Amino acid sequence: MKQITFALAKGRLAEKAMGILKDLGITCKEMEGDTRKLLFTSDDGNYRFFLSKASDVPTYVDHGVADIGIVGKDTILEENREVYEVLDLGFGKCMMTVAGEPSKSVLLESGQLIRVATKYPMIAKKYFDQTGRSVEIIKLHGSVELGPIVGLSDVIVDIVESGKTLKENGLVVLEEIEPLSARCIVNSASFKVKHQEINTLIKAIEARLGE
Repeated sequence: MKQITFALAKGRLAEKAMGILKDLGITCKEMEGDTRKLLFTSDDGNYRFFLSKASDVPTYVDHGVADIGIVGKDTILEENREVYEVLDLGFGKCMMTVAGEPSKSVLLESGQLIRVATKYPMIAKKYFDQTGRSVEIIKLHGSVELGPIVGLSDVIVDIVESGKTLKENGLVVLEEIEPLSARCIVNSASFKVKHQEINTLIKAIEARLGE
């Protein structure tokens, strides 16, 4: 069979993905234990894997360096690359939201300019453009919850899992943008050239998730 290369987002997503592949009989002893290697080959030689920062996974898949990528839906939306999203893996579930102090719900409906702090400027801009509201997007790299607290922004656009961090800082979810989870993406050229191998693998993963 033609060798398939995976780009995996470092951390929990990669561990979960490798667990699913292991259940399908695809093992990689090279990835076990403490190693500084960046590129790994499966024990049967049919697959290659590399770990990367989540935001780079769609780039590797778009450019065909990886045939398949495992990454969160938030990253796919933010990076906006030319890739096929073929499967919702169903883990890493959370919600992209607009959050802020409860009183800011009035501002969101007022038609006035809204200052939005976020790690996801593309997602935030697209959402507010679609809802016909004017915003000033302020990109932050750290804890975006700090934005409204110190007066940098009116609201934030961020991922919410349990909502505990929001609650502890006096913030609430004001609007839900989109449900998120880990997704499987495929390079468009790879899907044609290695269609049989990729299609068979995707169906096997889907069946495993449905068990």
